[in-house]
Amino acid sequence: MTHDDDDAEDRGGAAEPPAHLAGLTGMDLVRRTLEEARGAARSQGKNVGRGRRAPTPRRVAGSSRRRWSGPGPDSRDPQLLGAATSDLARSRGWSGRVAEGAVFGRWRTVVGDQIAAHASPTSLNEGVLTVAAESTAWATQLRMVQAQLLAKIAAAVGDGVVTSIKITGPVGPSWRKGRYNVRGRGPRDTYG
Repeated sequence: MTHDDDDAEDRGGAAEPPAHLAGLTGMDLVRRTLEEARGAARSQGKNVGRGRRAPTPRRVAGSSRRRWSGPGPDSRDPQLLGAATSDLARSRGWSGRVAEGAVFGRWRTVVGDQIAAHASPTSLNEGVLTVAAESTAWATQLRMVQAQLLAKIAAAVGDGVVTSIKITGPVGPSWRKGRYNVRGRGPRDTYG
């Protein structure tokens, strides 16, 4: 410790400012000290200054990836499961198959509880959705509202997934018994 430091401690512990800062007090002293610190940093080659932004990373041609997150949403932020699976399906080319599966998975919400209670989708081949109704009356009703059903399905899962609807009613009883059968009327042809 030097003799000047001992004198400063004897006067209450505060050291005197250098001679060039002697007349300054309060905020003027702080501003002047900050300016000197910035000047020293600049002389060392550092980028300093009030209101300046951090240097932006150099962009390489064809590269648009940032190295920092930033204040807005980013693909590296946590994502909802639905959004993550949609991105995965899109990147793998599964979007069409996922949309087809959504017709079956969302059937009740797309067509409503009343229709879903009396009709269900059975197959989807090349844009043709086959719907099985529980009675012929329901099959007829569904044929009359077929255009509205197509519009609801397109709004829910996307255009072009279902292009037409084939509505089937209940199937009548079969006279076939066993593994083998004969074409024609069978045993009834002997009665008349």
